[in-house]
Amino acid sequence: MTKTVSFCGISGSGMSALAQILKLSGYEVRGSDRSFDQGHDTSQKQALESLGIKIYPQNGSAVTKDIECLYTSTAVEDSIPDVKAAIEQNIPIKKRFDLLAELFHSYAKGIAVGGTSGKTTTTAMIGYILDVLKQKPCVINGGLLLNYDKQKGIPNYIYNRGDICVIEADESNGSIESYHPYISVINNIGLDHKSLAELQTLFQNFADRTSQGVVINEDCDACRSITVKCKKITFSLLNPQADFYAYDLTNLPDGISYKLNGKTYHLRLIGSFNVSNALAAIAACSLLGIDADQAATTLETFLGTHRRLEVIGKQNGVTVIDDFAHNPDKVLASMQALKSYPGRLLIMFQPHGFSPMRFMGKEIIDSFCRTMDKDDILLMPEIYFAGGTVTRDISSEDFINMAKNQNKQAYFFSSREEIKNFICQHAQPGDRIVIMGARDNTLPDFCREILQKL
Repeated sequence: MTKTVSFCGISGSGMSALAQILKLSGYEVRGSDRSFDQGHDTSQKQALESLGIKIYPQNGSAVTKDIECLYTSTAVEDSIPDVKAAIEQNIPIKKRFDLLAELFHSYAKGIAVGGTSGKTTTTAMIGYILDVLKQKPCVINGGLLLNYDKQKGIPNYIYNRGDICVIEADESNGSIESYHPYISVINNIGLDHKSLAELQTLFQNFADRTSQGVVINEDCDACRSITVKCKKITFSLLNPQADFYAYDLTNLPDGISYKLNGKTYHLRLIGSFNVSNALAAIAACSLLGIDADQAATTLETFLGTHRRLEVIGKQNGVTVIDDFAHNPDKVLASMQALKSYPGRLLIMFQPHGFSPMRFMGKEIIDSFCRTMDKDDILLMPEIYFAGGTVTRDISSEDFINMAKNQNKQAYFFSSREEIKNFICQHAQPGDRIVIMGARDNTLPDFCREILQKL
């Protein structure tokens, strides 16, 4: 008999990938999402429905006595109708990472990518290398894979029933502790949701649970202190003694070039941090016996992932860019990549969550201020709030004032519509409009609205 499961919050990047993989594995899958109820994420809804996944309103109707399990994200509360319906009917409720761990451990060779920045791109790079080189990986990613653009939508997974599975290991909610990898990658360790001491412990335990090999970023002080019981592979942009060392980085009009083992390779992505991500991917694949030149050559056709410095379009000499940066390291890396090219920046940063901004808001503003020139402009709407119980004792205006105190052009607006009008009134040929933020699936639509209005 076919098993039936339901997903509450099915539009989320991690949830939708798992739902689609279970459907392809033979399950009957259904789900709900409040963003669908609000008329948002229509392309995501169509992609799920085209696969045969039935979408319900988020009113509890998706949860009936015939379902085996209700899967929820960590953000879903017990007050949500689907969750209440499952509790009333004694239907098991599991978190997204429980299912991800089950799928991950069903493969003989699990590659888990950890780090406070770069997980999504590195996971996508590893999956792309292995897929192109016919290794038949299963890849479960947090970002949409631009190389796999299909009429029914851009997927955030690659499904194969081989022996390799590649996933992101998320430290922000502690779910990284659920995984026992064959190969693990630690891209970097920086401030994001938890203290550095807590993160250090999580990533050390992550390395301890790895059986085959651990890939370590030699350029990150916190990563260098990680001890490894199995094989250790290092990568670096600074240390020639690392196992994988890239040098002679050169910005190109549409990307960046680098040298590895005496040969020049080109990435169709900007920023030195993406060269670092590429090295991490090449190093991880080397532990599966993949030749470094083959891997690096394959990445020359890698197009990146959705919302990672993604160019949405150009209009009247103005470029609109969508970016997921939301913690101090991510903001700094994106800003440094953007500032390596000419042109004024008009940046809208939409912070998410009152607790995260209380914890690292000052550091995020410092990352902007370190990289902004006097002509650049930072714009912020109010803190994005996805629901639940929260203390609203801070405002985006507080952080805008921090930027102003560092003599930066910074403005707070109560609504995004006001920001859109400001941007379109002030944008000039040669400018780059950058929309930054996480969790809110309407940000790409906002980018397209700006492009259209330009």
